[in-house]
Amino acid sequence: MGGGRKRGRTQRRHFKQGRENVWKHNPQRPPAGEGGEGREGNPSWQPFATENPAFEEYYKEQQIIPEEEWDDFMSMLRKPLPSTFRINASCQFFQDICSQLENDFRKSLETEVSDEHEEDAIRPLPWYPGNLAWHLNFSRMQLRRNQALESFHEFLKRENEVGNITRQEAVSMVPPLFLNVQPDHHILDMCAAPGSKTFQLLEMIHQSTKPALLPSALVVANDVDVQRCNLLIHQTKRMCTANLIVTNHEAQNFPGCNLAKFCSETCMDEAKLQRLEFDRVLCDVPCSGDGTVRKAPDMWRKWNAGMGNGLHRLQVEIAMRGMGLLKVGGRMVYSTCSMNPVENEAVVAEILRRCGDSVELLDISSELPELVCRPGLSTWKVRDRGSWFGVHEDIPRYRKSVISPSMFPSGKGSQDVEVNTDVVDADMKDSTDMGEEGEQERNTAIDDSNNGDSAKTEEKTEVDCESGEALTRYKKLNFTSTRTEHSDYPLHRCMRIVPHDQNSGAFFIAVLRKHSPLNEIQVVDGVKSEQSISKDKTGKLEEDLGSDKVSSEENIVPQQVVDNTNAVDGEQNGDMDSKSSKDKSSEDAKVIVKETEKAQAGTRDRRQQNQGRWRGVDPVIFFKDEVTIKSIVSFYGIKDSFPLEGHLVTRNPDTSHVKRIYYVSKSVQDVLELNIKVGERLKITSLGLKIFVGTVIKGRLTVHV
Repeated sequence: MGGGRKRGRTQRRHFKQGRENVWKHNPQRPPAGEGGEGREGNPSWQPFATENPAFEEYYKEQQIIPEEEWDDFMSMLRKPLPSTFRINASCQFFQDICSQLENDFRKSLETEVSDEHEEDAIRPLPWYPGNLAWHLNFSRMQLRRNQALESFHEFLKRENEVGNITRQEAVSMVPPLFLNVQPDHHILDMCAAPGSKTFQLLEMIHQSTKPALLPSALVVANDVDVQRCNLLIHQTKRMCTANLIVTNHEAQNFPGCNLAKFCSETCMDEAKLQRLEFDRVLCDVPCSGDGTVRKAPDMWRKWNAGMGNGLHRLQVEIAMRGMGLLKVGGRMVYSTCSMNPVENEAVVAEILRRCGDSVELLDISSELPELVCRPGLSTWKVRDRGSWFGVHEDIPRYRKSVISPSMFPSGKGSQDVEVNTDVVDADMKDSTDMGEEGEQERNTAIDDSNNGDSAKTEEKTEVDCESGEALTRYKKLNFTSTRTEHSDYPLHRCMRIVPHDQNSGAFFIAVLRKHSPLNEIQVVDGVKSEQSISKDKTGKLEEDLGSDKVSSEENIVPQQVVDNTNAVDGEQNGDMDSKSSKDKSSEDAKVIVKETEKAQAGTRDRRQQNQGRWRGVDPVIFFKDEVTIKSIVSFYGIKDSFPLEGHLVTRNPDTSHVKRIYYVSKSVQDVLELNIKVGERLKITSLGLKIFVGTVIKGRLTVHV
């Protein structure tokens, strides 16, 4: 345990040093007031470049803000982002923290105002309920370097470490608020890392529960990247909750745990959970992130128009999967930290087009009246290889596999559309049946298909450029389409947050409600229907379950082989009577070795049977050692009102050497039981609250505190 903490501290120190080195040694680091702090006396120092002509041209053409506001918009983008944090209202001392901020720090920091346009150095965000979110008129760099702010900075770090506050960008706090979470909701955070929004959701479900009682709600936090899952776990463990499951799946292929597809009706218990569905889904998808340029000024250098185009298809897939997992009557929030309409309004329009009357785009502008927002766009253009296109028909034929009709306001394309879905179709069959390595390979395949099409097409154009037809096509890439489209959907109900309205980052939010089950033909839209995909996955699962039994035995010596070996040994021992006592002693030693190997093989056999389905991930096993549980209850005086039966799990495949026991809520317990029945389709990396840690002595668990 101590070694793990030491390694964690070392990794954090190296990360911090690496981050500081970027600021210290980057030749484009910004001066104070322009994205960073200057380095006095260093003649080689230069600020971060906060100019990108392509960025300005792109968003001027998209008309995301009125022309008269453009200078204010760009000026704000070049300023460092103020720090913000949120108080955990479910913690025991949140009222004391609020009082300390109001009465102590707010007064002492008034003299340290760094921006003449701000009235207060620290103030609550007016739109966040209960004055639980606070805005600082200092950047994170100023907090670290200003001696006058040292005590306040230490306060923030200390309270953040124990989970009483969470340092989070202001606009990032908005999407969970529009979910309207209730105490009994099952919530899915599809792309959860690094975990600030997940933590916010956990605050909500615990805040709505009476003291000393666990909520009946559940949060499933998912992320595709294993490393980011670790960051997510580190962030959420500050909450000390038994109502959280962390999974590691591709969001667009998040597994559907439907017991009806894996079990006959006779074995189904109506009192148990039959299908994993969610009352609320947070779909904060991967995006180009150009709304974060104030806190990540390197985005100025990296940004290009193709970033949003390459992510559009993945964003649609993730959003549609979220809709499929949402209960009828449930609410889903789609959000990005991008300003690009191809990643925002175009995705929402495609969701509405595929789902028809089953889904409604809600107008939630009145739910947070003090939050300044702009309506969504109803018209936009797509930029590809230096050219502007207003309608899909104007896209060159060989680019229509990359620039899809769904990127445009109408969502309609010409009849010669060639949508490249081969890679996605092939991988969707096995997505939920892969281990960690398989999912990483799928990520690579998607990246290659999204990013590689452009390069391959360009290479083909250069090769064919000698022919007249190809040359004509190549020249067409430098024109601007005069035709434009307007969306028929009420995209004005979407919400755009722009930086110069309330001194924040940029963000996009859309809230959708599911009124009826989705029409699978509309949802898939040219790809395989959900029903056929489910059948393929069911067949694949049955094959995998069978192959798992075989593969689990390949790593150990089969019991039958061990028995045969012992039989041979017995025959040999029968012929040893004529041998000398020395030879007998030698052979007896060999027999002892054989018996030891047999016992070890048996232990490995039992351990292998509990390995679970996902390679590299320990299975979740219900802890049912009644003797140990009774000793725990007796020693700690645990009352019957706090049930342990069915709520204790372990991650150790060898149940005879359990060292850690986790407590899970009833809602998590139901999901775990369902997951076992459907063949462990959920790849669970973390869950519950570590409640008992012990030492195994002679096969018996001794619990420590």
